[in-house]
Amino acid sequence: MVGFPLLLIPLAVYNIIVFLMPGVSLVDPLVTVPLMSGAEWPITLSDILLALGILLLLLEVIKGARPGAKFVMDHLLSLIVFGAAAAEFVLWPKFGTSTFALLTLLALADFISGIALRTRRRAAIAPATRVQQIEPEPAPLPQPAPAPTPQPAPAPAPQPAPPPAASTTSANTVPPAASVAESVLQDHSKPTQAQPAVASPDLQPSRNPPTEPEQR
Repeated sequence: MVGFPLLLIPLAVYNIIVFLMPGVSLVDPLVTVPLMSGAEWPITLSDILLALGILLLLLEVIKGARPGAKFVMDHLLSLIVFGAAAAEFVLWPKFGTSTFALLTLLALADFISGIALRTRRRAAIAPATRVQQIEPEPAPLPQPAPAPTPQPAPAPAPQPAPPPAASTTSANTVPPAASVAESVLQDHSKPTQAQPAVASPDLQPSRNPPTEPEQR
């Protein structure tokens, strides 16, 4: 039912009545409906076909306005239905009535309304596409600043190695402990000769004895 032209139904009923039921009249009243005013409304088969065609045209418009409609298929089928109805109205004498003319006009309205809906939808989509293209992209959200990474402590400067010459000299000047001990033992084992004491010139007795004072 998506691409099926609904106005084909009243046109098909009209063809069935004309070809298969030639004794049925389209203008004879089928039902008489009394109104509140006291008048009586005669309803004929032609009136029923026209009312059915109007309701089906409304459904065709609603179907064409739905999103995702198959416009190409609907327009093509509506055009085929309108062309066939117009050809029957012009070429066949049994279809040259006001009822069939109005049904053909409804088929034409279905075709034109489908084209108008498609054109309007294109005009509505084009500005939205332009606005979407012109609209600047949203600015990126500010990223939080990265936490500062702790700097590693500077490595201690390497101490310069002592020159090899100084170490060699110190090793040669310092005698080993064993040689020092042997030298001390040798000094204690040898007897020491007593050296003559040398009297200090201050402690030697004077050669001239002191003179006694003269007596008076």
